[in-house]
Amino acid sequence: QVELKESGGGWVQPGGSLRLSCAASGRTANSFRGDDMAWFRQAPGAERDFVTATRGGGGTSYADSLKGRFSISSDNAKNTVFLQMNSQDTEDTGVYYCADYRGRLIVAQLRVQNAYEYWGQGTQVTVSS
Repeated sequence: QVELKESGGGWVQPGGSLRLSCAASGRTANSFRGDDMAWFRQAPGAERDFVTATRGGGGTSYADSLKGRFSISSDNAKNTVFLQMNSQDTEDTGVYYCADYRGRLIVAQLRVQNAYEYWGQGTQVTVSS
């Protein structure tokens, strides 16, 4: 059974940075490297939105509005995906979720939450002064 666990959330002032982690378990080390893994976020009272994804075998995708500020990376040996968030503003406040699909989605599905098979519980990020 695959489990995803996010960590690294918290409070940050506008302009600050946070780095989130998503640790995947339930399979052996390096076994998630072929998966598409993504971050979504949900602001208070809003729907869950796509943030970024890393493709199994290489490649990334970002929400257009977040390019340049957010960066996704992975440590395949540790089955962990990271989300580096810089120059944060109050609109970045929300719960951040990690998601996994075993394999490669077609490009059009990367930003669709229902395409992913596994989800973490989420980690809260609050950006305020």
